[in-house]
Amino acid sequence: MADELLRRNATPLAEETLADSPIAVISGARQVGKSTLLHQLVQDRDARVLNLDDLGDRSAAEADPDGFASQYPQGLLAIDEVQRVPELLTSLKASVDRDRRPGRFLVTGSADLLSLRGAQESLAGRAQTIPLEGFSRDELAGRTADFASFVWSLPSIDTPNDRHGITRRDYLELATTPTFPELRDRTDRARERWLFGYTERLLAKDSTDITGILYPDRLETLLTVIAARNSGEFVAARIGREINVPERSIPAYLQALRSVFLVRVIPGWSNNIANRAVATPKVALTDTGLAAHLVGVDVNGLERTVSSPLTGGLVEGFVLGELAKQRAWSAKSTRMFHYRDDHSREVDIVLEDRRRDIVGIEVKTSSSPRAGDFKGLQYLRERLGERFIAGIVLHTGERSLPFGDRLWALPIATLWDH
Repeated sequence: MADELLRRNATPLAEETLADSPIAVISGARQVGKSTLLHQLVQDRDARVLNLDDLGDRSAAEADPDGFASQYPQGLLAIDEVQRVPELLTSLKASVDRDRRPGRFLVTGSADLLSLRGAQESLAGRAQTIPLEGFSRDELAGRTADFASFVWSLPSIDTPNDRHGITRRDYLELATTPTFPELRDRTDRARERWLFGYTERLLAKDSTDITGILYPDRLETLLTVIAARNSGEFVAARIGREINVPERSIPAYLQALRSVFLVRVIPGWSNNIANRAVATPKVALTDTGLAAHLVGVDVNGLERTVSSPLTGGLVEGFVLGELAKQRAWSAKSTRMFHYRDDHSREVDIVLEDRRRDIVGIEVKTSSSPRAGDFKGLQYLRERLGERFIAGIVLHTGERSLPFGDRLWALPIATLWDH
């Protein structure tokens, strides 16, 4: 199936947003398929499509943003790469304030619109966002998975199914394979060239234009350090010393990487909601294939050091990515955290729903889960009681096994098989 015809699982959310909100924003990194999704959405609508990467469209928007925003009142105005003209956001707000009909504007943004330099408007109350990342495993298989809904139902399931035929090497291959649609059918060498150019241009041009950061080489160094410690805790003082940047500057550099969707930040979980804001976060690249490229490792390198922190971080980052992608279409609304306390008890991933019930997830590169892998999950279970729905160790083996009260070991492939 051609990439442009591959149905994205975020499509129903996008359709719902267009029916409900005056402005729908498809938001995500460059080259994850935002423009393709936009064109799929407008295909059967009365719409005009404009692209601010086009010099003519961008010049018109800069010269008369109010007129640009008001040019197609009879239908849907679709604007690709809206971050190119931040002033246009104010004009979209003014147009919507005059006419709040849903489905008036569909825009894409390769940058976080809330962090745009020069933007005076957040579009709060007027826009809803459809997050988009690279292909998920279930999208590539032509189905829609919902792991969060599945794990919340685990207590009523005797034993989940095994996942035969997927080896540990297969999982390492997935963790080192980029998910950008453009790279789907390219050779390894072509992928390397593409990723090199992608990173160089994104850091040297987009991130500096958007945030005003003046030293893209420092951004690249920080991104590589994060890739080498993928899914690790982010301690600004330690990172600053490592890359020779003042600690006070590190948050701005991290925000610059977040603003173009190169990294995701996973906050620390606490039972005390007020304490979450000061807990040390984890940081991971949004695409672990790009992380593997930056640190110069492939599946063969990981297989030689399968128990290394690098291997574990990339596999955990891959799992984080699949969970983050599914949040766009899951029927179960959750937030994603990690847990670590002063006694070094930790859980890789904590999913929390609106009732504040919890599912804990540990990610292991071993194919043979052990009782010791559940130590942190057992602690959360005892601490939270009935609020603890399930504790799961995701591993690279084939078997699904119960490990006690509300505890299961499941193959990583369970993520996209439900």
